[in-house]
Amino acid sequence: MTDEPRDPWTYVVTDVELDGPWPGINSMRSFASVAISADGTEQGRFEAVLEPLPGTAPDAKTLAWFADHPQAWHAATTDPEPVTAVMERYVVWLRDLPWPRMFAAFPLALDGIWIDHYLRRFTSYGIRQGHHEEDRVFIGPGLCIRSYAAAVTGESAGVVDVDTLPADWFGHVEHTHRAVDDTVGYANLLVELFRRARTSQPG
Repeated sequence: MTDEPRDPWTYVVTDVELDGPWPGINSMRSFASVAISADGTEQGRFEAVLEPLPGTAPDAKTLAWFADHPQAWHAATTDPEPVTAVMERYVVWLRDLPWPRMFAAFPLALDGIWIDHYLRRFTSYGIRQGHHEEDRVFIGPGLCIRSYAAAVTGESAGVVDVDTLPADWFGHVEHTHRAVDDTVGYANLLVELFRRARTSQPG
């Protein structure tokens, strides 16, 4: 009998908090990343609050939602830093993580688009870079944790969400819409999904 091969990847699980739905029109106000291995070993955390981009404006409906979640707005807007400085520091943090590394989010189509937009605008990197580019911070197109949860559970991807999955899969971390809290919960979820996928394999 041989030991099960270890998954060598570092998964950079990330959550963003926004003042509207459109990159370039609205701004990302905060984000957080938790770097984990498939076995649940945490490799590091990154958290930042960003200044709104010049020429952007908050979306009225998004602000109305935040008005009902004042603690989330406070966490996303208190003591903001210049965006360029944050993104450059983020790249330094990423490059110190074990390789290979992959971006991951719940869902990828939201958080990934925003992080990719900010990386490309303020650094020379992106989530998905060309095959000819040797200098990268991530490999692959990114992992959608929501889609992976649908695959592991057998549920429709259209209904899988934070409220439909067991709280203990998130490590009982409350979904507060503070970026680091939600990211830790998603990181716990990903590790649980990896565990369930391994134990469900035949043999």
